[in-house]
Amino acid sequence: MTSTDTQESLLTADAASAPLYRLSGVTRTYEQRGRIVKALAGVNLEIAAGDFVAIQGPTGGGKSTLLQLLGALDTPTTGSVVLAGTDIATATQAELVRLRAEEIGFVFQGFNLIPTLTAHENVDMALEPLGLSTAERSARVVEALLHVGLADRADHRPGELSGGQQQRVAIARAIVKRPRVLLADEPTGNLDESMRDEILGVLEALNSEGLTLIVVTHDSAVAKRARLRLRLDKGKVRDVTR
Repeated sequence: MTSTDTQESLLTADAASAPLYRLSGVTRTYEQRGRIVKALAGVNLEIAAGDFVAIQGPTGGGKSTLLQLLGALDTPTTGSVVLAGTDIATATQAELVRLRAEEIGFVFQGFNLIPTLTAHENVDMALEPLGLSTAERSARVVEALLHVGLADRADHRPGELSGGQQQRVAIARAIVKRPRVLLADEPTGNLDESMRDEILGVLEALNSEGLTLIVVTHDSAVAKRARLRLRLDKGKVRDVTR
């Protein structure tokens, strides 16, 4: 399915179940040097639980702004962003903190690992807000590292790992809290082709187990692996391809 220059019915989730995300009339504007910049301009979008979505578009087209809204890191100027029944636009700060801590995992291009901590310790940090016992935290960390194929690197610090291994630690940190959705911003941007495919394999395996995966990428090879591709330009979703 392809749609051009329209914001109506861009993506409809399976009618048998409510969508994980529903965005209605979403705008996001900023004031910059005395002028108003419209980063998003009336986005309507539904994303089904378990989908694999790639978001592409030119620099400044709204990709990062959309990802921030999906991650409850920002709120829209107008419209609603509903995640699993909670409207991010009207949620309290406590509700937003809970969403980020429990429902959403984040993976970034730069890994964002603490160099003085081991892989185990870096992953464990994501569990601090959840109030789990030490034993439960340890069990979850071991499980997450095993999931990304790094159980034997738990005691290694980032400087002792390859770029692909560091990104796998970052993915383990994102999934250790067992979120509903994983948001990835250029997750293969710092990797060569072989490492890119390695990381994509890890992400696709997680998606096949039911984790909703939303990736912002400039890499067409990455986008082609997604089941749904969106192109953002000038704050609007210009194309939807499944």
